[in-house]
Amino acid sequence: MIPVTVLTGQLGAGKTTLLQRLLTSPQMAGTAVLVNEFGEIGLDHELLTPLEGEVTLLRSGCICCTVRDDIAGAIRDLIDRAARGQIPPLTRVMIETTGLADPFPVLSTLSADPVLRSHVAPGGVITVVDAINGPDALAEAGGMARRQVAAADVIALAKRDLSVPAQTQGTLDQLHRLNPVAQLTFADAPLSRLLPQGPRDWPEAPETPAVAAPGSGHGHADLDGIRTLTITRPGAINWTAFGLWLTALLDSHGDRIHRVKGVLEVDPGGPPVLINAVGWLVHPPQHLTRWPEGVPHTRLVFIFEDLEPERIRRSFEAFDRLGHAVAPLPG
Repeated sequence: MIPVTVLTGQLGAGKTTLLQRLLTSPQMAGTAVLVNEFGEIGLDHELLTPLEGEVTLLRSGCICCTVRDDIAGAIRDLIDRAARGQIPPLTRVMIETTGLADPFPVLSTLSADPVLRSHVAPGGVITVVDAINGPDALAEAGGMARRQVAAADVIALAKRDLSVPAQTQGTLDQLHRLNPVAQLTFADAPLSRLLPQGPRDWPEAPETPAVAAPGSGHGHADLDGIRTLTITRPGAINWTAFGLWLTALLDSHGDRIHRVKGVLEVDPGGPPVLINAVGWLVHPPQHLTRWPEGVPHTRLVFIFEDLEPERIRRSFEAFDRLGHAVAPLPG
């Protein structure tokens, strides 16, 4: 399965600079980069061999492809070219979302394509935030910048050299409150910290002390309506009932619940199951080999707005008590 990574961020945030640096790394050889036709990514200095159509081979061994409309079709074409030996084998696909500011449509497109589902896997979302202009964009209630941050597995803060330390720290704190489950780093960090690591990105509690009481839920408000809620409980849960509950929750409130991430104990004492949802889209669960803290338990982190944390917590507790029925949000 080829991981597909989405690179997003506001205009001028620094996505181009970050992408160019990533593509010069030998570790990225075999990466296919899909660039929207309205993008401003200047890769001309790296171009080496024009291939058929709008696909170009870069010196690093990466593939650059201009995408007009059909992202899924472009990926299928690249997979087919690699299978025929026309381009190097693909190790990763990166999609830069210029002109597609919200990463959700891209993720949804990949999930809905029946051919791609057998060839690619979610490779995470990298969101680039400008240390100078980012805080203002994040302060806009209902703004796209918040959706980009909420969807992120890795948040890369760019242009910190133009920001004073106190301002940089304030932005980092703001980003952590908006998305406590993302890895927070700088755009000039080593490659190992910039690429999402999938199962290694354990969902952390949004603030300390972490919630420890069985079946408890804890939430707080941030930035004009953005909230986070962490629910923890010991013991195995009913996987089928949980899936029905989560589906009902997102069907009703997916426009306001930006992110759900968690580890579940499904079989008593068994390995953890990692779940990850962005908006209405729920990625396939991942069965892991070990528990992040050595002790089986269930922990869920929600990032949302215009909802009371208590409503989500009560709904989860109702589902948990029944174990076999869907408990919709009250009211």
